[in-house]
Amino acid sequence: MTRQLPAVTTVNRDPFFAAPALGFDTAPGDILRRRTVSTPQLRNAARAWQLLYASRSDFGSPMAASGIVLAPDIDNDLGSPLPLVVFVPMFHGLGGACAPSQLLAGAGPEPEASLIGSLLKQGWVVAVPDGHGLGVSGIGPHRFLAGKAAAHAVLDLARAVAGLPELGARESAVTVWGYADGGRAAVWAAEQQPSYAPEVDLRGVVAGAVAADPASLIPLTDGGPWAGLAVAGLIGLARTYAHLPVAHTLTETGYQMAEKASGMDAAALLVTFRNQPLGRWCERPDPWHDPMWRHLLGAEITGRGTPQVPVHLYHGATDALIPIGTAFAVHESYRDHGVEVTWDEYLTGHAATIAAAADDAVDRLATLLPHPRLSGRYPG
Repeated sequence: MTRQLPAVTTVNRDPFFAAPALGFDTAPGDILRRRTVSTPQLRNAARAWQLLYASRSDFGSPMAASGIVLAPDIDNDLGSPLPLVVFVPMFHGLGGACAPSQLLAGAGPEPEASLIGSLLKQGWVVAVPDGHGLGVSGIGPHRFLAGKAAAHAVLDLARAVAGLPELGARESAVTVWGYADGGRAAVWAAEQQPSYAPEVDLRGVVAGAVAADPASLIPLTDGGPWAGLAVAGLIGLARTYAHLPVAHTLTETGYQMAEKASGMDAAALLVTFRNQPLGRWCERPDPWHDPMWRHLLGAEITGRGTPQVPVHLYHGATDALIPIGTAFAVHESYRDHGVEVTWDEYLTGHAATIAAAADDAVDRLATLLPHPRLSGRYPG
């Protein structure tokens, strides 16, 4: 019998995030639980709701996901649905108290709160998914680097927003924005939307520093200062493809490591595994070259689908974490397939590009969305 990595069974003390039992009769996007929360880091959010909503795994199994929906502090004079931006955060971790929907509701500082605030300032509704395996108790670890899972979390949250009667957003125009792992999720959402969620009125995506090819990314980070990301990729993908014998490369010490790491946030992963190679816990020094791993990593290459909406990509020219070439290859692939795709490049590194490109990204989203006539506060 093939041994698998265990699910993270640590129970969140807040019963709201307990994983409910789901069947195939629960449609993706159905709201399972909801509650209003305050968002102390976002003064321009009039109202906010934490949601548990139904989603589907990479391979179609029902699962619960969590996220937060934020309404802007404005009135909509036209009475039409306000536009929706699904903002996909960067990698927060495999587990622990790091889910964005919980941080934004006061559990701790959210690193991208200022970017989310800039979207609310435009008069847009903003939805922030936690991603599969993060936030909801007992179903972790986070499915880090799993493109289809990330896309489902994004598109099903857009469906869930349409079910919030307070927003009247059933016919809202939708865009998606993300950077790094969030950018990867954004382009995967664009690729999956025509078949997975054709009823979502997706108008376009804006994606920065897209980690397009995990097979090339993992050996670059392995054994270096960002080695915790290689560990997270191994664990996240092993959990995603648990039906395949992908954990066979781990030694007994490796299984123990994976169980411990599955509950760590990004900061703990980076500190704990700094400069440590995956070969320390595997039967071979380069587990990404194992035939089964080569197979599943090949399935995770971005740019093989064809979005039906405009896609804007951007990247830092000196990005040492995510090489610019793999992201530009996505641009070329989309262009060759007739996608309306644009590209911006910044003379900055990985971290600096987040701030350097932020205003341009918001401006690009504004070209994709209808502009509501705004005055005063959001009603009710």
